[in-house]
Amino acid sequence: MSSMTAFSRQQKDEDWGSLTWEIRSVNHRYLETSLRLPEPFRGLEAAIRDLIRKKLSRGKVDCQLRYTPGDVENTDFNLNRDLINKLMTVSDELESIASNASPLSRIEILKWPGVLTSPETDVSTIEIQAFSLLQSALDDLISNREREGAELKGLIEKRLQSIREIVVAVREKMPEILANQKQTLLERLADLKADLEPSRLEQEVALLAQKADVDEELDRLDAHLKEVERVLSMAGQKGRRLDFLMQELNREANTLSSKSIVADTTLNTVELKVLIEQMREQIQNIE
Repeated sequence: MSSMTAFSRQQKDEDWGSLTWEIRSVNHRYLETSLRLPEPFRGLEAAIRDLIRKKLSRGKVDCQLRYTPGDVENTDFNLNRDLINKLMTVSDELESIASNASPLSRIEILKWPGVLTSPETDVSTIEIQAFSLLQSALDDLISNREREGAELKGLIEKRLQSIREIVVAVREKMPEILANQKQTLLERLADLKADLEPSRLEQEVALLAQKADVDEELDRLDAHLKEVERVLSMAGQKGRRLDFLMQELNREANTLSSKSIVADTTLNTVELKVLIEQMREQIQNIE
């Protein structure tokens, strides 16, 4: 299971300079990619987006590439001998025409555009390096997302167990609760000295039991809990499915609350809602 929240930073240093990828990912309903690339790497945008689509399914992904050229101090410079010879020839001709003209100095020759050159960096090579570094950054991001996803899974499973314990407790309490409510009803009728026919009394008791009967809701809660556990263990995307199941769990918890006839079950349903909401918040980050 993968979270949608993660960060990755990968850097590569070579003679031609330095490349750094930073990728941030947060939760989002769909896959949304934002790219910030230096101008020389704009041609990679389509390939980068395609790679991200293959690697990730959901999340808002912010990718930034930084490029720093290599230091000038470590660069080998070349002299353009043809241009220097031409400059010297022109300088000699000028000196023959104007005898008082000063000859070109070495510094002036070096300052002439094109005299001093450096080997051109092969941009295609750097692009290949940038794309390879992106793959490493995405793999690292996915590892981080999976690691956080495993933690989220553990937190969800703990809450599932707590919910299951509440369901078991409510189920065990219900016969006693209904019996007590029946006895309370009989005592109230006796205090009022009400003379009800046995059939009418049975109807009142049956109506009370029907209103308080939560077996169906408890059964559905059990079924939803099993489905959540199944989804957690399956491969592929599961965030949307889990989010739907949280809605179903919350619906059953609300029904339990509306049927509550004693304080204990009311407190149990409140705790159920708290646990379900905690799971829902965690699930918002699951891919």
